[in-house]
Amino acid sequence: MKLVLAGILVAALLPATASATSGPHYRSVCAAAAPGHARCLAEIRTDVHGGTGVRSMVALPDGFGPADLKSAYQLPGTGGAGQTVAVVDAGDDADAEADLATYRATYGLPACTTTNGCFRKINQNGAASPLPADQFWGFEISLDLDMVSAACPNCHIVLAESNDTDMTNMAAAAQASINAGATEVSNSYGSTEFSGMAALEPSYQHAGTAVLAATGDSGYGVPSAPAVFTSVIAVGGTSLSTASNARGWTETAWNGAGSGCSGSIAKPAWQHDAKCALRMVADVAAVADPTTGVAAYDGHDGIGWTVGGGTSASAPFLAGVIGLAGNPGRYPDASYLYAHASGLNDVTSGNNVNGTDCGGDYRCNAVAGYDGPTGNGTPNGITAF
Repeated sequence: MKLVLAGILVAALLPATASATSGPHYRSVCAAAAPGHARCLAEIRTDVHGGTGVRSMVALPDGFGPADLKSAYQLPGTGGAGQTVAVVDAGDDADAEADLATYRATYGLPACTTTNGCFRKINQNGAASPLPADQFWGFEISLDLDMVSAACPNCHIVLAESNDTDMTNMAAAAQASINAGATEVSNSYGSTEFSGMAALEPSYQHAGTAVLAATGDSGYGVPSAPAVFTSVIAVGGTSLSTASNARGWTETAWNGAGSGCSGSIAKPAWQHDAKCALRMVADVAAVADPTTGVAAYDGHDGIGWTVGGGTSASAPFLAGVIGLAGNPGRYPDASYLYAHASGLNDVTSGNNVNGTDCGGDYRCNAVAGYDGPTGNGTPNGITAF
């Protein structure tokens, strides 16, 4: 059963999740998808209602904003010239550009509009029109655009919209974004592994373009496509909090972050974890826990300011980080991150045992070095990028 509330498609039978009885509550934006179809991976707080419109710098919305994320990940204030980050989503959000303008104006980021050439919207064929019907991914789209902006304010942005959630159409939209000149492509959605999915991988691979995908929000288990493809950087998630340490922040593995061993995709030569004979995800991670989540703005669905998360936040943010560093040609796959893991924050606590236990090892527990929920770690500046 599905329900549309304020334009958001949610699973009516899925209760909001809370970190504690009286703690923050959140729910998935999208309902479970049929085999061969994509589910968006955004999580939205149901207990945060921040109003609408541009906010002042003295009354910023709840959730981590660009300055917080810059501090947490030691990101430089400049970079991204000549980079175009694409986000791939299902259906049209008619107010995507306007909502992006509200987010960027609130945080003092430079305008990114169609008029100034920073923002483009295309369909899965790469054309500006006709655009597809609304698939109720409005909040997902807003979260994607906001996270790219937070990481790389000077990057250009392409919003590539597929006709619907069919994975063949999602792949076509990803390919269209690459054809449109994207140097980084973020895919904040996933489908459980399915027969024939390997035929779609060429749409997620192109020399000179870094392609990223969210690993999912259901914890340890079977990974999803396109994150499981060897040409894709699989992005897991963390819980991010301020701390009284030298960094000023602390991270643990988010219990919803997807990780697991593929049932069919061969292990790439650059991956060497011991207990998975095939492709293992994740490769890298960033903030994803909605209970310690990011500010996002979605006026299209009547939500306004709220707090979001899921690996739908970490994937576009990492795409923006790669854009900020300006070296997309290093990423025909995730191998560069494995070779430069010393430049990342190593997350060593927390787990993603969310109903399925891996037996206590690295596949579902954050440990020193590589682990499933957080991969090789989170950005520590752009040293590893």
